[in-house]
Amino acid sequence: MNIVLFRDSQVRAMEGTVTNAEKYFGRFCSLLAAYTRKTARLRDKADQLVKQLIDFANTENPEMRATMRNFAEELAKVQDYRQAQVERLETKVVTPLKFYGPQIKQTRAEIKKCKHTRNNEIKQLEKLEKLRQKSPSDRQMIAETSVHKASADASRTTHQLGEMVDAFQTQKLKDLQKIFLDFVTIEMVFHAKAVEVYSSAFQTLESYDLEGDLQDFRAKIRGVYGHKDARPRRDTAPSAAVPWSRPCQSAQSTMRSQRKEEEASEDDFAEEDLEEDLEEDLRGWGRDSINETRTSKSEN
Repeated sequence: MNIVLFRDSQVRAMEGTVTNAEKYFGRFCSLLAAYTRKTARLRDKADQLVKQLIDFANTENPEMRATMRNFAEELAKVQDYRQAQVERLETKVVTPLKFYGPQIKQTRAEIKKCKHTRNNEIKQLEKLEKLRQKSPSDRQMIAETSVHKASADASRTTHQLGEMVDAFQTQKLKDLQKIFLDFVTIEMVFHAKAVEVYSSAFQTLESYDLEGDLQDFRAKIRGVYGHKDARPRRDTAPSAAVPWSRPCQSAQSTMRSQRKEEEASEDDFAEEDLEEDLEEDLRGWGRDSINETRTSKSEN
């Protein structure tokens, strides 16, 4: 019976090892899968933010437009690294943990088989004890033979189970080490790249020319575009009246100048006529005065 109790303690220890692995590996797998899904959702939300930043940039003044576009590009780079992070987590962390489900089931089936063999050994021992008390010697010999056979089966099964659980434990520890080493490496690579890109994004935002945009904004509010950056956007169509108004204005100015010339020429003609009339009047007055003088002399 001492051997049976020893084997029973061995089986319980091995069963406890498998039970703990099943419990905690299942939790690790569930939590890391949720971690990966949330990282993917964070990537999706950041992609939406990038799109909104670009849409917003298209409505702003030149300095803010350039700054927001550059910032959106840097943020998009981070999401590319995050996508690689998600794929690596799924491949190197979550998937290996999922493989432990079938392995644990197989090991648990072997434990169940070993326990069945052990229970059979215990039954044969109990039967032998009863026969020793009330059965003839020939029956005792048959029972002892059955006990030896059951004991041999239990010993062999326990030994095989021990080797299997030992291999399972060794592989479990190695896999656990590798899985979390990969997890930490993936996180370090992502955060190192993210810090590099975020540093560039920080410099982009820090170098934003606030005063330039304010001058541009104030110039547009006043309708003045004298500032070097205060100019219409390329996609803004110029006023259709501008190219047409210039010929009209030039034609009107030409007509006005012609009218002025005609009026000036008319004035010149009027002045010449006036001068001729005055000369004729003076001549007439002169002839009349000479005739009067001649007439008075003849009368005297």
